[in-house]
Amino acid sequence: MTRPAILVTGAANRIGRAIAQRFGAGGWHVVIHHRHHPEEAAALAASLPSAEVVSFELADRAGMARVMADLAARLPDWRAIACNACAFRPDWPDAPDRAVWDEVMAANLAGNVELARLYLAQARSPTGRRVLNLLDQKLANLNPDFFSYTVGKAGHAAAGAMLAQTVAAPDRVVALSPGNILPSHDQTTDEFALSSRLNLLGRTTTVEDIADAAWLLVTGPVANGTHLFVDGGQHLVPQRRDVLYLVREEEN
Repeated sequence: MTRPAILVTGAANRIGRAIAQRFGAGGWHVVIHHRHHPEEAAALAASLPSAEVVSFELADRAGMARVMADLAARLPDWRAIACNACAFRPDWPDAPDRAVWDEVMAANLAGNVELARLYLAQARSPTGRRVLNLLDQKLANLNPDFFSYTVGKAGHAAAGAMLAQTVAAPDRVVALSPGNILPSHDQTTDEFALSSRLNLLGRTTTVEDIADAAWLLVTGPVANGTHLFVDGGQHLVPQRRDVLYLVREEEN
């Protein structure tokens, strides 16, 4: 293996898929992680110049550790991981769902933090390693919807910022916060067409925009600890509710 390698979690579809395709087009070896989408992951791997598929649950520390150790032993230039996979379930501060809370904290927070730790403890790269954390514009524009998810992302952001303080150059820990990029939860196509434009630019940010930003953060002259918002300025528009529900309120 002579190509630089990247592990992209949750890469079988949506944003993760676009990031995997961007790095594949850039000549990288892409490790495509999935949980429950083996056919989609295999099809994506077959479409890229150099790729492989791995599977583990972020909440399964032992399973994740086995996969990470195997990759570290085989990849001489494991240059990056993109921590993209997460659970997204609805609940609210005045009615938190304990099952949702436990799932989100085990995967989105503890799982992603452990993934970064395992990577930095084992991976090798002669040019420096990159941890890219996929967060959410909601962290700069809080509303009470998707409570456990948002708290988990806030914890992930804080953990990443502190981890950035512990790595030595040329390693870097960076973050990327998308806005309303794709239909989420039970959103209809028409609802998404409206909600995705509730930002300063009045346009829908695409998965390709996010993938290009990920490429910049991983390969470009970006400072350690950088947190980039790619959301059309959505995080600068105060929104008292998630845009999914704002659109429904307007329609009613």
